[in-house]
Amino acid sequence: MSDSPAAPPVRLRPEIAALPAYKQGRHADAAAYKLSSNENPFAPLPGVLAAIAAADDINRYPDAAATRLRQALAGRWDVEVDAVHVAAGSVSILSQLLSAVAGPGDEIVYAWRSFEAYPLLVTVTGAASVTVPVSAEGRHDLDAMAAAVGERTRAVLVCSPNNPTGPAVHRDELEAFLARVPADVLVVLDEAYAEFVTDPRAVDGLSGLPYRDRANVVVLRTFSKAYGLAGLRIGYAIGDPRVLDAARSTAIPLSVTGHAEVAALASLECEDQLLERVHALARRRDELAQALRDAGWRVPDAQGNFVWLAAGEQTMDVAAAFDAGGIVVRPFAGDGIRISVGEEESVEKVVRIAASVVENLPPEHEGRALAWGK
Repeated sequence: MSDSPAAPPVRLRPEIAALPAYKQGRHADAAAYKLSSNENPFAPLPGVLAAIAAADDINRYPDAAATRLRQALAGRWDVEVDAVHVAAGSVSILSQLLSAVAGPGDEIVYAWRSFEAYPLLVTVTGAASVTVPVSAEGRHDLDAMAAAVGERTRAVLVCSPNNPTGPAVHRDELEAFLARVPADVLVVLDEAYAEFVTDPRAVDGLSGLPYRDRANVVVLRTFSKAYGLAGLRIGYAIGDPRVLDAARSTAIPLSVTGHAEVAALASLECEDQLLERVHALARRRDELAQALRDAGWRVPDAQGNFVWLAAGEQTMDVAAAFDAGGIVVRPFAGDGIRISVGEEESVEKVVRIAASVVENLPPEHEGRALAWGK
């Protein structure tokens, strides 16, 4: 009997049939630390849990427009309500935007390696991916990305901080980049980890630059990471209402649950407490990154809630060592390993395992500080 998968019973688009499904970070058993999905290790605040518990109307459909949350976010960022769009995670909004602007024969430009959902979402639209390699430091090469924009380009995706490598795009870099991108090409600034950024040079898409001055720029944010609502799936976009109307037209109706909206509203009300946790995670991230460098790894600037080890061809072997030591990480075969910043108790174990495997890498390996004279 053949081990090859059976042919599907209906005719599928060839590019979809060949498309691998999104691979979620692996779950961990009770004895291991799950550092594979960039989740916030802190439980939701009591006020958030109380707000969810008080929402007893799950027999009713939610407000499809998430009106109360959009109003709150509009006040938070000093924009009109129609300049805010809410969906089931920022990745859902990205899917909606790409569906609105791109189709067969079009192109979408983004850095690589970057968020692993990008190529999947582009393929689903029927458009083609145009990828631009990140630099050796894991940074966007915005000059090369601008040069890659052509007549068929319909969107450019900029991930800051870049997931999974870590560095954030700088304000001056983005200003120069936007000046080179045609005004009718959508630029999506994906800032899922913005709250963790401590680099003073980093762009902040919701503090003046760039969406207020450029109608083709949409900024994505999420409640999944810093606010710890990953299990409820809720994110938002801010941009020109005409662009967001197109995204709303492609959205699956009623995809944001009432509980998610209530939890997001409660999170905004206790934002100061939540951001104290974010600041603690940022400090832990910096300590982890430095400890890994001291152990011999070349770790790029980390501005999200994760660090990156450029393990290259040894990625799966290094990931196996972490797994054996009770640490579940996110390997990207042939490229490297992303390690989320988790519980404080996990840090020592991560560093110990990382130190034990770096010595097995060749001296000239790109992931070793030794190869870079550091």
